[in-house]
Amino acid sequence: MTPAQRPLKDLTVDYGTRPKAPHLPQATDTDRRAGRHLAAIHRHYLMDIAKIAAVMERIAAKDAPPAELEHIVLSMDMAENLRAFGNLCGQECQILTMHHNIEQQSMFPQLEQVGLPGLSAVVARLREEHEVVHELINRLAQAAQNLTRTGADPEFEMAAATFKQLRDVVKSHFKYEETELEAAIGFYLGGI
Repeated sequence: MTPAQRPLKDLTVDYGTRPKAPHLPQATDTDRRAGRHLAAIHRHYLMDIAKIAAVMERIAAKDAPPAELEHIVLSMDMAENLRAFGNLCGQECQILTMHHNIEQQSMFPQLEQVGLPGLSAVVARLREEHEVVHELINRLAQAAQNLTRTGADPEFEMAAATFKQLRDVVKSHFKYEETELEAAIGFYLGGI
């Protein structure tokens, strides 16, 4: 079943056991430091998530109109990448906020070419998780538009539930990616 066909509650990245990357005893502190750059990039996206949380709280408290949520959601870097390029990963462009394209088009294939089954399994799982994030961004944008159009409590509840699922998925995905690829990014790719 594709992410678009799943109920909201099933759009998660925490199903089963995630594969683990092989331990790289030959990786140095410099390699790991280069790999930690990914976490710094992810912090940018987490700032978008925090903005949405603040707006959701203001709408719930009746301190902001529902249209404010739609504006914030549709201006997120992740949503802009999705609209502009048809997928969350974006396209290699000018700034680091489009780093997911580097992952999908460059970093992931390079890591798969290393030929370590454990590392390839992690990359395959990360690709699957990108699809879930993509679907959740689509659903949140739609929920925000519906809320703006009607202003109804059920629409707000749907937007709030979708946002919570997106926030949880993104945080979990980022942590998994950062943990499992930290040494490999620096060791095999020289960093990002």
